[in-house]
Amino acid sequence: MRKVAISASLLAALAMGACGSSDKETKTEEISKITTASRVKPDQKVVVYQMMTRLFGNQTTTNKKYGTIEENGIGKFNDITPKALEELKKLGVTDVWYTGVLEHAQMEDFTAHGISLDDPDVVKGRAGSPYAIKDYYDVDPALATDIDKRMEEFEALVKRTHDLGLNVWIDFIPNHVARNYVSDAKPEGVEDFGASDDKSGKFSAQNNFYYFPGETLVVPAENNPLGDLSFKGEDNKFDETPAKATGNDVFTSKPSIHDWFETIKLNYGVDYQNGRTKHFEQTPDTWNKMRDILAYWAGKGVDGFRCDMAEMVPVEFWGWVIPQIQKINPDIKFTAEIYNPKEYYNYINKGKFDYLYDKVDLYDTLKHVMQGHGSTDNLPEISERLSNVAPHMLRFLENHDEQRIATGEFAGDAELGRPALVVSSLLQKGPMMVYFGQEVGEPGAGDEGFGGEDGRSTIFDYWGVPNHQRWMNGGKFDGGQLTEAEKALRSYYAKVLNVTRSESVFAKGDLKLIHALNREADPKGYTNKMYTFVRQDDKDQVVVFANFSKDQKFDGQIVLPKELAKDGAYLDLLTGKEYGMKDGKIAVKADGLQSLVLKRK
Repeated sequence: MRKVAISASLLAALAMGACGSSDKETKTEEISKITTASRVKPDQKVVVYQMMTRLFGNQTTTNKKYGTIEENGIGKFNDITPKALEELKKLGVTDVWYTGVLEHAQMEDFTAHGISLDDPDVVKGRAGSPYAIKDYYDVDPALATDIDKRMEEFEALVKRTHDLGLNVWIDFIPNHVARNYVSDAKPEGVEDFGASDDKSGKFSAQNNFYYFPGETLVVPAENNPLGDLSFKGEDNKFDETPAKATGNDVFTSKPSIHDWFETIKLNYGVDYQNGRTKHFEQTPDTWNKMRDILAYWAGKGVDGFRCDMAEMVPVEFWGWVIPQIQKINPDIKFTAEIYNPKEYYNYINKGKFDYLYDKVDLYDTLKHVMQGHGSTDNLPEISERLSNVAPHMLRFLENHDEQRIATGEFAGDAELGRPALVVSSLLQKGPMMVYFGQEVGEPGAGDEGFGGEDGRSTIFDYWGVPNHQRWMNGGKFDGGQLTEAEKALRSYYAKVLNVTRSESVFAKGDLKLIHALNREADPKGYTNKMYTFVRQDDKDQVVVFANFSKDQKFDGQIVLPKELAKDGAYLDLLTGKEYGMKDGKIAVKADGLQSLVLKRK
């Protein structure tokens, strides 16, 4: 496995001149760069597979509301076997995002292993939120078979992933930490967050937290859903004095149950309570601490960081830290969870991010179309408006924050995701992501605990994911228990994702919009539940057609403008069927929810 030794003094030297000067003593050292090239080729599109690590390998099917780890079970690092990873690669995956790896606040008692106990009053659910980080320098002990060798087990997982030619992503949660953050695994010389803070005032640029002097945190009483104070050990006696600001920018000592009350907002030198003034003359202490954390995980061979709520952290920090980490490994990718389109250019150009979430534009629009009340007529405008940032946009139909396609809160039928998968995968150069279980129609059903019946697979509680478990088939990872419909859906995902990955035109080619032309040519047959576009480079031309309607078939012609018309034979990459173009028109027949990916022969 690839590792690199990073010293704190070297990292401080890297920071010199980037944003003021570091107050750490510095010296000149040589940095060992990771020389192994990225496993994704330049002409290959990135396909990310996100898994909730604690759920992925869990074979227990009890699924009791608020069930304990013994009752509902948990997946382990070791459950993600070479066979499992091989099957993900066959699915068309290039990168695996292991979600929930870092040690977070939870209910389990690991004090026998030198890990401090968490207070249940500030833990959501039985398993705890993977975004309430308790130790940035450690992995979740519950994911290990041998708790005392948990880091070795994670490192072995990284090696297994790399051995199959796949890249490894993990979460980086920069905006907030668990209420009882304490690192028992930090390297020598590293200071915990808040250890040197001046708590006498609300704000200091060199503090790690924001304070409310003289006030004590009031934990929401509703974090006791069964009305029993013995439940999970909650007693409403969590003591945080002075109180600290809450993770979702709640500057009060009394956060609500709807807030991220289990977390503390980190201070990057922005005084939110006084006009959001920025104090970056001297590099804020939080910046240095976070840079060292990123370098630590880069040294363990991590290839990418999905940065949680990146726009809640000042863009100046990202522009300062990302180039430093990419000096360690130039191939490391940074992905921003971001929801404000007005900030896209800022976080790419100034923040230096490689990828951004395409949630507000493409995801939301496709979701409306899949639900039956949206129109594909809205899609061309999105492509035109985002044309300059398109290669940086990460597209998806599901993730841990969003509802499952098959659930009633979304579309109610996993089959409705077929055309959306084609469009989101093939529309632009940027990466595509799928969430574990999506490919077998997992509906996210059940009231697991803290999250309730919300159409999502829980991130707060222990649970078994039924459709995914049928694919796991007792650890064989061969789909042996899937229904015929689930097998067919997974096969379709594999076809689309492998086309996405293997055809270089989708990684490098230009996008040509022809939807409006086809709407005008056949307004009755070609409806606003259909979408067509062309991907083209100097070698290949591919015409993509998607029918979002379940009931309406298409029997007509796809029309291309003269400058794109290349008469001849076209092969559907999904079915192997051959079509012909004559005078810039392709006669096609498509069933409901059918898509065509027509490559010129």
